[in-house]
Amino acid sequence: MAEDRTEIDWRSRIRERLAGTQPLHGMEHWLVPGRNAEQSREFLRHFSLNPVPAAVLVPLVERGNDLTVLLTQRATQLKNHAGQISFPGGRLELEDDGPRAAALREAREEIGLDERFVTVAGYLPDHVIVSGFLVTPVVAFVQPGFELVLDPGEVESTFEVPVSFLFDPVNHRKRRRRIGTSDYEIEVIDIPFGEHDIWGATAGMIYTLYRMCTEELANG
Repeated sequence: MAEDRTEIDWRSRIRERLAGTQPLHGMEHWLVPGRNAEQSREFLRHFSLNPVPAAVLVPLVERGNDLTVLLTQRATQLKNHAGQISFPGGRLELEDDGPRAAALREAREEIGLDERFVTVAGYLPDHVIVSGFLVTPVVAFVQPGFELVLDPGEVESTFEVPVSFLFDPVNHRKRRRRIGTSDYEIEVIDIPFGEHDIWGATAGMIYTLYRMCTEELANG
């Protein structure tokens, strides 16, 4: 019988599945957002990529018995991904001691999230973004009590979505997306939430975490 997702302790499940994980940057580990390992390898065979290393923080806010994901809406004047829903993050800088440091720095700079409230739980596999980045998602639990100060040049607003909503397959909208100017298409996941449409790399990373937590991520 299928597991009742309304009864799952997602907080414990995430801790369990991410325990001991480390960033893995080898190309054999790369994932296309929302795709499993085999599907990602098929995608990578069609494209010659030299992506720029980057990292994002996936902030899981512990709201009593609930767990939410903190998301940002990017400023509309940005060159890349303007107005999209995203995680705080950006490219690795020379002073960053790896993806963890980069993700925490970007969260501090973009939304003013103080590291004192943040505990890193682990890492998702690197995700290849068609805009030219190789993103390491750094998953972290965030204690309440923080105050956000948004950089208006980077972030227009923030909002939180319950993990139970994001991990409910009823809320996953599948569609086909053509990559760039090629004829190559992949199936992607959108997650509408109120007035927000969570799509692209952000939805794909959420879906990767969902699949890790429900043992549906393909081997390979």
